[in-house]
Amino acid sequence: MSVTGYALLAFLSPLSALIGFLLARSGRFRSWRSTAALDALRGTARTAAALRAGLTQAAARRAVRHLRPLLGATAVALSSADPSAPDAVLAFDAVAGHTGAHLGTLPAHVRSALGSGGPHVAVDPGCAPGCPIRGAVVVPLTTSGRAAGALAVYGSELSASSVRAVTEVADWVSGQLELAELDASRRRAHAAETRALRAQISPHFIGNSLTTIASFVRTDPERARDLVMDFADVARHALRRCADFTPLADELRCLDRYVALECARFGERLVFSVRAEPELLPVPVPFLCLQPLVENAIRHGVGSRPGRGTVCVVVRDAGRELHISVEDDGVGMEPGYVRGVLAAAPGTRLGGGGVGLANVDVRLRRIYGDEHGLTVETAPGEGTTVRLRVPKDVPPDFTVG
Repeated sequence: MSVTGYALLAFLSPLSALIGFLLARSGRFRSWRSTAALDALRGTARTAAALRAGLTQAAARRAVRHLRPLLGATAVALSSADPSAPDAVLAFDAVAGHTGAHLGTLPAHVRSALGSGGPHVAVDPGCAPGCPIRGAVVVPLTTSGRAAGALAVYGSELSASSVRAVTEVADWVSGQLELAELDASRRRAHAAETRALRAQISPHFIGNSLTTIASFVRTDPERARDLVMDFADVARHALRRCADFTPLADELRCLDRYVALECARFGERLVFSVRAEPELLPVPVPFLCLQPLVENAIRHGVGSRPGRGTVCVVVRDAGRELHISVEDDGVGMEPGYVRGVLAAAPGTRLGGGGVGLANVDVRLRRIYGDEHGLTVETAPGEGTTVRLRVPKDVPPDFTVG
């Protein structure tokens, strides 16, 4: 079963049982069209959305606002599993007239629940039956078999039914926290795969650049020396241990030095230009996402045709995205070949032709999703235009340098 399938089961199975139990317990279970059922569904959906960020303070504050009415409690608190933390009680929500006196270090009844690993009931001996906060039911929250925190529910009713209700809700909250960890693991795995794919570009680039320099070592040593300096600038950018994203200005600066190397090889046969508005230069883009596309345009487009060839990079502002195109008037490619390059498994296609094109396509899909892969317009003798859409917001688990 896919991750999505497991996530759906993890959400729906406990959710339907939980809502049915809570409504039956309150005597309001008439039909799934009842107002109570709809309110319960709405509350659980909003709680789930908050908890998918993990058990952070901000997520806990959003979650308790929905958990309290769902449970019909006087107050609800979410705590971390670290009893020594000064802010171990992450969030507290109560009906009007009750303050957040429980915020701060963990109360004794929460410590007891975390210590025992199971539900704990604490009764205030000075509070008569029927008072708003007669006591608390506390249930630990677990992820991957370890304590992640605790759910504490305060109210006037401390019965077996109340303990069961809080336990059901705590189990469901633990499931949401498990899904949050799964999401975080998936994002970290995608980020690691993206970095590995990026690393494959550097050896490919080095080999091509050194070949260009070598062609001038005997015929024009001074030119070769200048090209070595250009290569050093590009290599410094390409090989540095940098962040996953870099400003567009840095990416274009790398292109400028790289094209200087290629112009040494092709001379007046190569015409290169960039069109980008100055206000777009600070926008972060995936590191080394343009150089491989320009290299592909020069080597397999302009370099394969007689006479002069043109390569142009165009960057347009499209609201929340940058729309970037790399255009050449070279020999073009068979559309079927391009589809094959982009459709093959990453390990297969990166080992053969179209390394730069395939690499950037895979990285964009890893970062933004399949809808942000490359689009290629080409035909034999008609040149090639490669388009990419880059959202201006950097996704989680990626860094900007």
